[in-house]
Amino acid sequence: MDRCGPVAVVCREAMASTPLQAPASASEQGEFSTGMVPPGRIPGAQEVMGKSRLENFRVANPVLPRALRADMYALYGFARLVDDIGDEAQGDRLAMLDWLDAEVDALYEGRPRHELMQRLLPTVRAHSIPPDPFRRLIAANRRDQEVTRYRTFGELLDYCRLSADPVGHLVLYVFDRATPERMELSDRVCSGLQIVEHLQDVAEDLERGRVYLPMEDMERHGCTVDDLAARPTPVGVRQVVAFEALRARRLLDDGAPLARTLPWRAGLAVAGFVAGGRAALGAIERCDYDLLAGPPRASQSRRFAAFLAILLRLARI
Repeated sequence: MDRCGPVAVVCREAMASTPLQAPASASEQGEFSTGMVPPGRIPGAQEVMGKSRLENFRVANPVLPRALRADMYALYGFARLVDDIGDEAQGDRLAMLDWLDAEVDALYEGRPRHELMQRLLPTVRAHSIPPDPFRRLIAANRRDQEVTRYRTFGELLDYCRLSADPVGHLVLYVFDRATPERMELSDRVCSGLQIVEHLQDVAEDLERGRVYLPMEDMERHGCTVDDLAARPTPVGVRQVVAFEALRARRLLDDGAPLARTLPWRAGLAVAGFVAGGRAALGAIERCDYDLLAGPPRASQSRRFAAFLAILLRLARI
């Protein structure tokens, strides 16, 4: 599912920024401090954070102050951990997600066991972050173990409320700017980014038995799940991808004004998230909506051009 945006989403290229380093600990070797024993192998902190360079966006934009960058990496660590459990863990994933849910309880009791949860504790305390966004991310991964198809776009957006929108709420809490109005705009950005990621990962998700293209849209364009693996890519599949890409673009555009409501550093970071999504959509369009050979990548220059376009558009609003 890979929902680490907007903390991180869309083109799987090496990133210039790197995670702030923390000393190795027992949990980085797959071990945990005293407490409930995990029901399977849980990835350690070093293993999880090592993936940050391969994410779609910068995990922490260098324009942010160092303290906020550390907070962003702490949020990323949790989001990446829950996704790795839900997507890749061997064994009873639901039991492992239950274990992580108990870790959230321990976090708010001040005694988390996993290294990444220990790193998250100062961030949660400093910004008074409630537990609900963390629990919704876990709930999204639970759903992934049980639901592999979505009938309508409305059902898919309901899934995004669990899988993507909480990340935006967490970021707003870290910026100390979490209001209902900003969260509503953030939800549009995050849902748009999640849909972009679904479009990029059609082939990868299919290998996992999951399809995030709405079934009714596929039927409307005359294609089936089997067509998603067909070569060459059927016209109907391309039409569905183009249709969902248009929906994602509209969501990103609707949410982009969020950047203007934030302090300039935070606003630039949000504009960067939106620009990354728009650049990825441009790459999808340039490959004629043929995503089965792998996710298309936007070049650095195109991502920068998209970022400038977002800033100019916001200046005119």
